[in-house]
Amino acid sequence: MAEHPYRNFRFRLEIDGLEAGGFSEVTGFDANIDVIEYREGDSVITPRKLPGLIKYGNVTLKWGATDSMVLYEWLQGIAEGQVERKTVTITAIDEAGEDAASWQLIEAWPVKYTAPDFNGLGAEVAMETLEMAHEGLTRVQ
Repeated sequence: MAEHPYRNFRFRLEIDGLEAGGFSEVTGFDANIDVIEYREGDSVITPRKLPGLIKYGNVTLKWGATDSMVLYEWLQGIAEGQVERKTVTITAIDEAGEDAASWQLIEAWPVKYTAPDFNGLGAEVAMETLEMAHEGLTRVQ
C-alpha cells in the first residue's frame, strides 16, 4: 500500500509537554552540517571531506493575536536574564485525526518577538510571531 504525504495545515504544537494553542504557521525547521575539507599528504587532486559543526536554523511561530501573554512573557523573562530553555514538539496530524509525525526542538528559547501590524482599513487577522533558537532538531515519530 502506498503511503500518502502528510498535509501541512494540520498540526499541534506543545511546549514542555503542554498544548500551546492555535498556531497558523511554524517555519524554519532545518539542520545544516558544515563540510570540512582537507588534503592528505599523498593526495594530489581530491580533498577528504569530513562532517563539521551541525547548525540549526531558528524556528518561527505565527498565530492570531489573543489575550494570552504566555509566549511574550517567556521572551520577557529572557530579556530580564532568566533564560528558560524548553522542549518544543510539533506534531503533524493525519486525515483520521491521529498523530502522524513529530519533531522536537531541544533547548529552545525565544530570540525575537514581533507584534501585529494594524490597519484601520484591513480585515485580516492580527498576527504575532515568535522566533526561537534551539540546540537540536529530532524527529521522534
